[in-house]
Amino acid sequence: MKIVAKAPCRVDMAGGTLDIWPLYLFHANAVTVNFAVDRYTSCVIETLDSDTIELKSIDQKVEERFASLAELKKTRKYKLPLLAYLVDFFSPAGGFRMTTNSESPAGAGIAGSSALIISIASALNKWLGTGHSIEKIREIAQNSEARIIRVPTGCQDYYPAMYGGVSAVELGCAGIRRAPIAVDLAEFNERIALAYTGEPRNSGINNWEVNKAYIDGDKAVYRNFERISAISNGMRRAVEKGDWKDAERLLREEWVNRKRNAPGITTPLIDKLVDVAKKAGARGAKVCGAGGGGCVFFLIEPGSKPKVTQAIEGAGATVLPVTVAPKGVQVRAER
Repeated sequence: MKIVAKAPCRVDMAGGTLDIWPLYLFHANAVTVNFAVDRYTSCVIETLDSDTIELKSIDQKVEERFASLAELKKTRKYKLPLLAYLVDFFSPAGGFRMTTNSESPAGAGIAGSSALIISIASALNKWLGTGHSIEKIREIAQNSEARIIRVPTGCQDYYPAMYGGVSAVELGCAGIRRAPIAVDLAEFNERIALAYTGEPRNSGINNWEVNKAYIDGDKAVYRNFERISAISNGMRRAVEKGDWKDAERLLREEWVNRKRNAPGITTPLIDKLVDVAKKAGARGAKVCGAGGGGCVFFLIEPGSKPKVTQAIEGAGATVLPVTVAPKGVQVRAER
């Protein structure tokens, strides 16, 4: 049997880091706004006529092999922890080969690892017939990622991989709820640009520094997040109405407030990209994910994409061609 799964990465527009428990509980109507992009992660499982487990990452160019599930479970350190931790959780009885790939550059900040975990967990769920709902898959994925990076993880990164499209991820005492946002995708795709700085970042460290400062009672960080929460609600309304002028303004405000949370969220290159892109037709920008490198997202004037691309690449970054991915994780079985 062969199982094939793929799931899209994401861009967050507003409200990132608020999605880490328990931060969102301290802000009324907390929400994150994001959208799936057509940069995909994939997982292929092929059964073997032995107990051998073979794990391979195409994008990382790394492989590891275990004689059995028991050997995998006894291993203390993995070369491919995202794969191995999910195998450990699902504990398949027979041998197999798992091959993964990601179209997200390393450390890009577009939730490549979260999307990959959704792909892996969905493939294992299909193969083994465990019957987990997509929301349970999200819970398994989030908890597994926290085990790997050993700091709290947010929830918003998984929803674009699960459902695709443009989303408002509502966060509160009742739990987490994803609400789709209807958008004219042809128009929206003309208004977005994504630049990769080539500088990988560590989201676990950046988010943990902010999380710790918040829980330790840093009043400035609390005020910043209170403002970010208000901006996120405004962004949701702007995107729902197609009010792009307001969305651009809110994206600029989000970035101003986010930079105040911790040193290292921006870099000289990121600041340069924001500046040169603005002169070429960008009307708002923010770093993706936790910051410190990775990708920068821009809202741009329709028709300005060639000029914005030229300006960004002239400043030393790479423009990643992306459009909104309308569907989330897809899984199929072959024989």
